[in-house]
Amino acid sequence: MYFCRLAKKQKATKIMGRVIGVANQKGGVGKTTTAINVAASLAVLEFKTLLVDADPQANSTTGVGFDLHNITNSLYDCMVNNVSATEVILKSDIPNLDVMPSHIDLVGAELEMISYPNRENVMKNILDPVKDKYDFIIIDCSPSLGLITVNSLVASDSVMIPVQCEFFALEGLGKLLNTIKIVQSRLNPELQIEGILMTMYDGRLRLCNQVVSEVRRHFDEMVFDTIIHRNTRLSEAPSVGKPVILFDAESKGTVNYLNLTKEILQKNGMTKISNEERIIE
Repeated sequence: MYFCRLAKKQKATKIMGRVIGVANQKGGVGKTTTAINVAASLAVLEFKTLLVDADPQANSTTGVGFDLHNITNSLYDCMVNNVSATEVILKSDIPNLDVMPSHIDLVGAELEMISYPNRENVMKNILDPVKDKYDFIIIDCSPSLGLITVNSLVASDSVMIPVQCEFFALEGLGKLLNTIKIVQSRLNPELQIEGILMTMYDGRLRLCNQVVSEVRRHFDEMVFDTIIHRNTRLSEAPSVGKPVILFDAESKGTVNYLNLTKEILQKNGMTKISNEERIIE
């Protein structure tokens, strides 16, 4: 009975979904892997979640089990043809996880949108009508600093930045942070840094440890405590169209992403129960 009352109280005070962009213009840093597995972990923890695939490669779409040949509408149709989000969003096989799929046509969207008034706000206008249906919206941003990524940042409440534990990590990170600063100053003053996530970590390599130390020294509390380790099962999961938590629930990759998800929930104050809600009537 208590849990029923608690659920009703939480539902009554529910606010519109928090939008988190996952961005890095550098490819191969674990951006899509992070978007898929954070979204899936939130869904498994019973948070209603929407995964928005804003990458023309559409890896987030296939990574949760959709066949691109069977998709009739995508984010491209929302951005260019004014199709509503509700007509595009698909239910995945994972309870609580919906997906707004991508398509290779999204490559050309930047050129088609160039003459749009307020072209930087197109994605925000697409997502705003459905925000109240979700606890979280995770956007897998395009691996560039172009108009689609800027749209994703304008639509987001915060941005998560995956950084590979390698030599050039800080160089790419500086360019992205500069873009975020521009978006904050001109387009979305409410945009925050959700956190910097170290990925593809191998504790046996001195370089990995040096990069982690350097990033923590430069960015301090902006860096997540959780580090994503190199993990074979994490790499294999997309080949069967599943997040790692469904592919191998006991793998290190699953543990890493569940820990990261709990850290995100703690940052957003979503793991605490108020004193009023603790009272058993």
